[in-house]
Amino acid sequence: MEHQSVRSKKNMAIVCAISAAALYGISAPASKLLLREIPPALMAALLYLGAGIGMTAVNSMNRWNKAVKDEAKMTKKEMPYVSGMIILDIAAPIFFMMGLTMTNSANVALLNNFEVAATSVIALILFKESIGRQMWYAIGLITIASIILSFKDFSAFSFSSGSIFILIACICWGLENNCTRKLSMKDPVQIVIVKGFGSGIGSLIISLAIKEFSSNIAYILLALLLGFVAYGISIYLYISAQRELGAARTSAYYAASPFIGVLISWVVLREGISGSFLVALAIMLAGTAFSIAEDHRHMHTHMEETHEHRHSHDDSHHNHPHDPDAAGEHNHEHTHEAIGHRHEHLPDTHHRHVH
Repeated sequence: MEHQSVRSKKNMAIVCAISAAALYGISAPASKLLLREIPPALMAALLYLGAGIGMTAVNSMNRWNKAVKDEAKMTKKEMPYVSGMIILDIAAPIFFMMGLTMTNSANVALLNNFEVAATSVIALILFKESIGRQMWYAIGLITIASIILSFKDFSAFSFSSGSIFILIACICWGLENNCTRKLSMKDPVQIVIVKGFGSGIGSLIISLAIKEFSSNIAYILLALLLGFVAYGISIYLYISAQRELGAARTSAYYAASPFIGVLISWVVLREGISGSFLVALAIMLAGTAFSIAEDHRHMHTHMEETHEHRHSHDDSHHNHPHDPDAAGEHNHEHTHEAIGHRHEHLPDTHHRHVH
């Protein structure tokens, strides 16, 4: 029963991660159209603000309809990760733009794929997330597929000072992914709202400082709408996936977004599909198969721990008593007794032990 529960949660998390990638994949071709009237820094600000405004509206509607899920709210304890998430989301695009002005697009396309690897290495070294051999195969194949997809001319590649800024941007995004993962057991709607307004306002200040403006109201509204869909809902699903999969695995599935972007461009913008895309897609699917087939189980010990998050009692980790009895998913502060057992698991909140 527990094995089925773990598999079910894993499969649902994979669906959330790929859905997040699909929605984010919309942003590239759609932004390409909107950038005709909106400058880059302002575009980034509008996308994040659209996420914050849109999810605030969703949250208000849920409260009005009394459909709000009982989720744990962020507290002062999480503020270092919240601050890091916002600062890194502002810093990464700045470094990226600096690199973009100092190197060619071929370098940028290749080096931008470093984000998945950066997320995984940071998750392993700094946050002690378990990544087995099979998952490393998956991450490697997915990274290779992304490189093939994005890089057109290997003879044009040259490592320069601009390349360093691109790598720094990827490291910032990798660290930001891990900061978000540390918040993933809290209310995902609240996280998206804070992330949207925090990063959006920061980007807007930068946009105004470098005198990037637009008076095209229609395009601004479309950018906000795009931000709600491609950033707001996408980030919500991404955080939901991180709850079960951890930072490295979610990032690997999220790497599907460029492939989805190409398919959307093919349908909407009538851009052609190359042979290299088909090769990259095959490698990406092979990497995904390795990831889905992963079966991570061993004897492990849970130390006594007290924390708060939404949970149910259909597993072997939430056996605390209730008065009255609780049914379904609910949220409150609870204590886990020390226990040792063996079962299939992923690096969720209850399985962040050292290997």
